[in-house]
Amino acid sequence: MKKIFISQPMRDKTDAEIKGERDRILNKMRKEFNDDVELIDSFFEAAPHDAKPLWFLGKSFELLSTADLAVFAKGWQDYRGCKMEHRACEEYSIPIWYDV
Repeated sequence: MKKIFISQPMRDKTDAEIKGERDRILNKMRKEFNDDVELIDSFFEAAPHDAKPLWFLGKSFELLSTADLAVFAKGWQDYRGCKMEHRACEEYSIPIWYDV
């Protein structure tokens, strides 16, 4: 079973938009790997109300460390957190896929 981490822009998006994009990407990965995938849930709905961006990034890095594959959603290159996650994948040899 492949553990999939999705890195996606979230700023200025609704929860429904974020979840919809995650579902779409997950469905693609299920087709690619014959349903043999597990999504690492990195959408923090129960985050502290005063959480700062670095808090979210720290939690994301913790989860990313368990991934077999990281998928980067469209637009990732325009967002600071996604770029840092991408760099971590490069530095720590986590395979990368791009959602196109």
